[in-house]
Amino acid sequence: MVAANRVEQTQARATIDTIVTLTQRDMGRVNDLILSMAGSRVELIPEIANHLISSGGKRLRPMLTIASALAHGYEEGDAHVKLAASVEFMHTATLLHDDVVDESDLRRGRRTARTIWGNQASVLVGDYLLGQAFKMMVDVGSMAALAILSDASAVIAEGEVWQLAAAKRMTTSEADYLSVVDAKTAALFAAAAEVGPVIAGKSMREREAMRRYGRSLGISFQLIDDVLDYGGVATDLGKNTGDDFREGKITLPVILAYEAGSDEEKAFWRSAMEEGRNDDLALAKAVDLIDRHGTLKATIDRARAYGAEAYEAAASLPPSLAREALLDVVEFCVARIR
Repeated sequence: MVAANRVEQTQARATIDTIVTLTQRDMGRVNDLILSMAGSRVELIPEIANHLISSGGKRLRPMLTIASALAHGYEEGDAHVKLAASVEFMHTATLLHDDVVDESDLRRGRRTARTIWGNQASVLVGDYLLGQAFKMMVDVGSMAALAILSDASAVIAEGEVWQLAAAKRMTTSEADYLSVVDAKTAALFAAAAEVGPVIAGKSMREREAMRRYGRSLGISFQLIDDVLDYGGVATDLGKNTGDDFREGKITLPVILAYEAGSDEEKAFWRSAMEEGRNDDLALAKAVDLIDRHGTLKATIDRARAYGAEAYEAAASLPPSLAREALLDVVEFCVARIR
């Protein structure tokens, strides 16, 4: 209950400054390693990799790995740095593949790699980055960490296929959608957090707490992204408002509005999402229907509930600056909408 109240009362002042400061030195090493491992004698590989790596993302996932390791007393060696870089490469590879599958033209206001170098090159460079990620995991020498991240890689790919199969189908249920989010987004958050206690030699109970933290945070993070596409004030969203709608992505606010809608409203959603009739006038109507049925608030409520679960999991850690950093990330996630 305390965790739920804390997340519910979060204001827009919440930031990730604590985790940024905490991980600054180690993230410098992560960034150096990323640039090194993105190199290749094949010029196209570093060109495409650096295009996305330098696009301005917060690198939240590798910071979670660093902070989780520090929160569990990891002090010696560079395993946390290598695993954090692996996590970022997995994320970057997923973005390259996503943009091809979604036929996206922009990411964070910049042209996607596929529009510059083509779909084939984007997919293959994504595969290269995954290979480099696994090389770094093997270098760490932890079979448990390797198992966690390799499992996450398989789950993410499964989620991609699941999403592709359900794309632009208004019959997608809330449960199905959350399962896709669990696989596509939450799996990497969960793995990024869980490898921290693994390399610190902690118990299965502590590993499970961090896995629960990462999973719940990842779902909350994605649900807030869903909300930001249709309303609220976006802070570093990395896309234009309405992009999900124009690309025909069926997200939770849409699913809930469709389920609550009249037959006429359901026909509109099928026309917009399944048949691609999603111009600016259609977007305005979509926003009106979402507002009429209160589905942004319903989605935010769900995001806050998952955020409270993440907060409770991290709050079980011994007091430390790293624990506070992990808690602040939860508050920041929910505070992105106001």
